[in-house]
Amino acid sequence: MKYKIPFSKVVTERKELEYVQDVLNSGWLTTGNVAKQFEKDFSKFIGSKYSLTVNSCTSALHLALNAISTKKGDKVIVPSLTFAASAEVITYLQAEPIFVDIDYDTCLITPEIIQKAIDEHGDIKAVIVVHFGGHAAMMTSDNKKGILDICKENNITVIEDAAHAFPSKLNDVYVGNFGKITCFSFYANKTITTGEGGMIVSDDEKLIEKIRIMRLHGLDKDPWKRHTGEGIKWKYDVILQGFKYNMPDINAAIGLAQLERAEKMRLERQRCAEYYTNELSRIDCIDIPKLKVNFSDHSWYLFTIVVNDKSNTLRDDLMNLLETDGISASLHYRPLHRMTYYKDTYNLDAQDFPNTEKYYHGCLSLPIYPSLKNEELEYIVKSIKKHCVKK
Repeated sequence: MKYKIPFSKVVTERKELEYVQDVLNSGWLTTGNVAKQFEKDFSKFIGSKYSLTVNSCTSALHLALNAISTKKGDKVIVPSLTFAASAEVITYLQAEPIFVDIDYDTCLITPEIIQKAIDEHGDIKAVIVVHFGGHAAMMTSDNKKGILDICKENNITVIEDAAHAFPSKLNDVYVGNFGKITCFSFYANKTITTGEGGMIVSDDEKLIEKIRIMRLHGLDKDPWKRHTGEGIKWKYDVILQGFKYNMPDINAAIGLAQLERAEKMRLERQRCAEYYTNELSRIDCIDIPKLKVNFSDHSWYLFTIVVNDKSNTLRDDLMNLLETDGISASLHYRPLHRMTYYKDTYNLDAQDFPNTEKYYHGCLSLPIYPSLKNEELEYIVKSIKKHCVKK
């Protein structure tokens, strides 16, 4: 049988269509009551005080940095192994990204990496902690200082880039309950999706209210409040610098349906990850993720492998061979220190990122999504073994 296995696949059921149809029938498509319900349900799910819908995780990160009054010249720590959005939002504000290495086993920044950056660069405004692939970074630790401890000691604000980390946990606490502000992504290939969209989470009421105003042009009243409120409905004021970052109800409707099945879909991703782990851990030419959280606390947004020097095939060749076999793989990520803009602008040297480089040269992201069948998983593993294991 010839397979055609995509890298990712959106899983929808009848509820998505029903909820979208309800929005269409209501006649109100932009940000309104459905987006507010999505916010309430999301906060209830992860246990946070406040949640705000936005149109992307990128806009969430931008709003987060704005909310803590990041200004020109402020230094913000960010890992080089991340998507461009994590760093580009720092440059929006003319702040200075401080690029750091990762832990090879988990692809995460650690308390030690942050402390080293503090020692080398002095005064740091904030750190953007990227939870990679669904594995939560060590925000807290029972036997040593966690990221929150290091940052508290140095008066550094923690912003979490949780684009990969819903629904991820650390010590049975959902990501979204650690840093000052947490930013989630609901892009099309994420663990739950709204097509395009994101969520900002915080327990700080003043910060959330500031972000609420900034996300829609700095208006003191959004269109829904003007539509449903009393008094002169056309009257509004611009009270902060604003942006066009709101999520429409039609997107939020998809998110509501997806959120209802979030744990069910996570379990299906875990099934895939367990199969990959059991089969690929036996192959000495492949390095697989090493967990520092429980298997069930991982969202399994990604399952990444590293093709090491014992392999019969290089990473790029393996990707092409898998494609020939009908298997689409991906790469997360080409590090930012290798990107022309960041390399040239900030004079970045690959030698300063040894673990990121080691990971990057062999990394490959395998298909993982709830509807991936067991026989497809078996086919993927057989294909990897066929091309990588030396005879």
